[in-house]
Amino acid sequence: MAPSEETPVFVISVAAELAGMHPQTLRQYDRLGLVIPGRASGRGRRYSLRDVATLLEIQRLSQEEGINLAGIKRILALESEVLRLHDQVEVLRRMAEPGRRVFAAGPSGDVVEFSRGQRAKRVRTTGAIVLWRPTPHT
Repeated sequence: MAPSEETPVFVISVAAELAGMHPQTLRQYDRLGLVIPGRASGRGRRYSLRDVATLLEIQRLSQEEGINLAGIKRILALESEVLRLHDQVEVLRRMAEPGRRVFAAGPSGDVVEFSRGQRAKRVRTTGAIVLWRPTPHT
């Protein structure tokens, strides 16, 4: 079985060569938290294909767009958050297929799941409950 793009397999010299960078640059990016590689048992850095792609994106943003490393770190964090939220929306969309589940806001504001036909308990402080049912997208 081939390793996934998340599997840390490349030592620092190979990852640096693939990204067209000096190994010291990768060490600096690790210290700054831009690309945090996995670690081998001997504590050596191991980079994945995704890490190499991120290194190439950092290089592009820096050289072609003129963005400093602090800006790049923020961009990468925001892109990661967007991907995480897209995944969460997909999970919720699948869970909320018509006839599957019903959701309500719990007492602390969190999302509570109910089975079909199950009644939600009223919140004593306000006596209100909000149900969310998705509408089909056209």
